[in-house]
Amino acid sequence: MYERSSKTKAGIREWLGLAVLALPALLVSIDISVMILALPHIGADLGADSAQQLWIIDIYGFMLAGFLITMGTLGDRIGRRKLLLLGGAAFVIASILAAFSRSAEMLIAARALLGIAGATVSPSTLALISNMFHDHKQRSLAIGIWLTCSMGGMALGPVVGGILLDYFWWGSVFLLGVPVMLLLLITGPMLLPEYRHPESGRLDLASVSLSLGAILPVIYGLKEITKHGLQTVPALLILAGVVLGAAFVSRQRRLTTPLLDLRLFASPGFGAALGGMFGITLTGATMLFIAQHLQFVQGMSPLQAGLYMLPGVIASMAGMLLSPLIARRIRPARLIGTGLLVSTAGCFLLTQAGVESGLAFLVLGYICFSIGSAPLPSLSSDLVIGSAPPEKAGSAASMLQTSGEFAFALGIAVLGSIGTAVYRSQMANAIPADLPSSAVRASLDGLAGATAIAEGLSEQVGSALLTDAQQSFTSGMHAVAAASGAIMLAIIVLIVTRLRHVRPIGETQSDQIDHIPEVAPGVAGESS
Repeated sequence: MYERSSKTKAGIREWLGLAVLALPALLVSIDISVMILALPHIGADLGADSAQQLWIIDIYGFMLAGFLITMGTLGDRIGRRKLLLLGGAAFVIASILAAFSRSAEMLIAARALLGIAGATVSPSTLALISNMFHDHKQRSLAIGIWLTCSMGGMALGPVVGGILLDYFWWGSVFLLGVPVMLLLLITGPMLLPEYRHPESGRLDLASVSLSLGAILPVIYGLKEITKHGLQTVPALLILAGVVLGAAFVSRQRRLTTPLLDLRLFASPGFGAALGGMFGITLTGATMLFIAQHLQFVQGMSPLQAGLYMLPGVIASMAGMLLSPLIARRIRPARLIGTGLLVSTAGCFLLTQAGVESGLAFLVLGYICFSIGSAPLPSLSSDLVIGSAPPEKAGSAASMLQTSGEFAFALGIAVLGSIGTAVYRSQMANAIPADLPSSAVRASLDGLAGATAIAEGLSEQVGSALLTDAQQSFTSGMHAVAAASGAIMLAIIVLIVTRLRHVRPIGETQSDQIDHIPEVAPGVAGESS
């Protein structure tokens, strides 16, 4: 663990500052989930076609993923508080533009700006937390609180979005961010410390270009493969991204002040925590299958599905909040490993969920899946941020967030393909022979398509088709849950073997985590 020079414990000002930092995290996670509910209203009002609607959803994630590394390192160089406040101001402007957009193109542009502004939030926030909370116990708890708020946004998104869309126009979902960011802009200068590394050097624009060229094609290619299957153009885009990524890594090794300092991986704790987080984020596709099962198999509205998933989200929030406290007495590797065993059991329960009697298994399985996986992000985030020298905390945070974006896109592509393959395999033998070819394609495309086709058939044929589609989708969900369980077991092996020497939080041991070699000379300046 990188030892900071100050052991002073945080006071009331720092904890109030944490509250200010937690609100944007809550906002960003809400923004992702409410868009799914708002999209049909947006499409009808702005006349957005299917391609434009996809871009309205996806452009935010593309820009967010593409600019995380740049923004994380930029904050280390120009000042983390300054960058966060600039990003907050840009978020306010982009939110207003999005809310009052007059065309699909205008909304896509506003969402792109929102993504770039959002890329300043997570790295700057986590890096500032490392500056504000020098005591290891307090820092670990602070990160747990921040992650809890981030998860809370996922739970609140469908509920808040459903209420807003019932009483207001679709643009109201974007205005949620305005008061939150205004509060950040007003209180941030008073409660948040400024931190920058005075000898960080100039931002290498070639590295920025290479990072964008590596990240954006890969994320886009993975999303296209998820939607349309393996095709030539997305595959070539991913290959191009990998080539540019290799060039980016090669350049970082040669630079004196790189955009992304690869020497951070010198700490085994850093690498293991980052790898564990990558693995756990891969399983995020399971949550999407659960949400679809509740809506298309159990026949619930998006709001009802959100409420049934709420216990699992609350369990995850509680786990993230309590994990840093429990880890003061239990080694993190043991706590994370035990938790992932609970998640694996949750995956098994999900495989027992059926079409008629699967609701109890589904809810209980999602609770176990969520609470068991909570210690990993809570403690690994602290390991990643705490293992980095203070002047590289923003860069470390950006690596954590960027790997998460890659992992989620990859998980959707791979696990989603597994679920889709099982669905299509079973449905191929269940579709009536006299069904038109267009109806066959729609039914094989997914459960939503089969549901729409079944409504236009006779009651007997439509009911049989819908039942077969629901059973096929449920089998696909079982396969995804089983694959997620296997990933959990692999992460257990990684964490237990690589982090077994890490002592409980707060214990000062010389062998806690190997020190990272100094990555830049000088001492960073800090002022109120």
